Amino acid sequence: MKFFFPDSQDLVDPSFDFVTEKRNEARIRQRDDLYAHEVFQAPPYDGMLVSKAVVEGSNGSTGRYTLGQQRRFFAEGVREFMRLPDKMEVMGDCGAFTYVKEPEPPVTVEEVARFYDECGFDYGASIDHIILDYRPEWDHSLPGIDPVTEDCRTRQEITISLARDFRKHCKKQKVAFEPLGVVQGWSPKSYSYAFSALQKMGYQYIAIGGLVPLKSHEILQVLEAISPKLRPSTRLHLFGVTRLDHTSQFAKYGVVSFDSTSPLRQAFKEDRDNYYAKDRTYVAIRVPQVDVNTKLKNRILSGEVKQSDAFRLERACLEALREFDRRRFPRKDLVQLLAEYNTLCGSTRNYASEYEELLRDRPWNDCQCDVCQALGIDVVVFRGAERNRRRGFHNVYVTYNKLKRIRRQAIRA
Repeated sequence: MKFFFPDSQDLVDPSFDFVTEKRNEARIRQRDDLYAHEVFQAPPYDGMLVSKAVVEGSNGSTGRYTLGQQRRFFAEGVREFMRLPDKMEVMGDCGAFTYVKEPEPPVTVEEVARFYDECGFDYGASIDHIILDYRPEWDHSLPGIDPVTEDCRTRQEITISLARDFRKHCKKQKVAFEPLGVVQGWSPKSYSYAFSALQKMGYQYIAIGGLVPLKSHEILQVLEAISPKLRPSTRLHLFGVTRLDHTSQFAKYGVVSFDSTSPLRQAFKEDRDNYYAKDRTYVAIRVPQVDVNTKLKNRILSGEVKQSDAFRLERACLEALREFDRRRFPRKDLVQLLAEYNTLCGSTRNYASEYEELLRDRPWNDCQCDVCQALGIDVVVFRGAERNRRRGFHNVYVTYNKLKRIRRQAIRA
């Protein structure tokens, strides 16, 4: 099973100094900064997923790429622009999440196919329209009663119709990429119906969309409903799903690939589980920046906190963390100092016991990844994009290595 990592312009600056927190002033972000596959000696994923909407924007939005980056992307192609290893595969999609509130997708089959073909993608997804509801009970409604909303049916019909047009267009134009059909549904039976329709069109690689909010057992129910119709030659991709604990079950249902940003996002979007160890997760240590943290700035402006006290405690925490990493600062005193600064910042969450556990175990010392080896304790510090993204890269590395262990076990079995 392959892991595709979605591109969201997540790069890190190799010139960033973690002590002075300064960077090279001559740095040009996309040219000089590094992707995760450039940070590690071996790439921490099998391929990348690049959304047309992320590159170009959609329906009035500008996307994450500047105009200059967009021009370079189209001139160089996805591989050269992202400096990808030779054998790494690239999958493209249209970015349905950006127009989910619109009645119809604002892109055409011709535009999407041209984007994939001209930029050198290996796989290109058909245009889909996300269905927001997941209601498995609708599969068991009483005779004569149809609870399915018009919006759900319309979105599925649009997705199926565009998949048909996309495949016809790709065949006519003899595109260099493999078309990837996308299905949307609101229940196991509706997913099965959409899958069957796309498989009959001739798609041999089909992606299941709309799964992100579903629980693992619901995803398995969808796959189970599709399974009787699955041909031996048809492969499945899961959009936005990690769930490594269920990898072997997914594989039995024909899943050969998935993509997810969860390991990266969890590094700085969650209250806990920010740092992945081999068999568990840890909370990251909050050391907010005085001049960036909104809550703290408001407390300073209101007179509740002296700015000098805030800067003093901030520096004391960072210095104490480094001294602790050198085994020159007591753990108990560090936890107390961090608690004092978090209180000053207006935090109501008590992380003391979680910090105690993290500092006791020192998981960054046991990790052999390039990020942990280079950063030391800074990898578990929740502070600014350079630390947070690198911790996210570490999480991606841990996720991929867990997937590789699962692969090896499956081969032995």
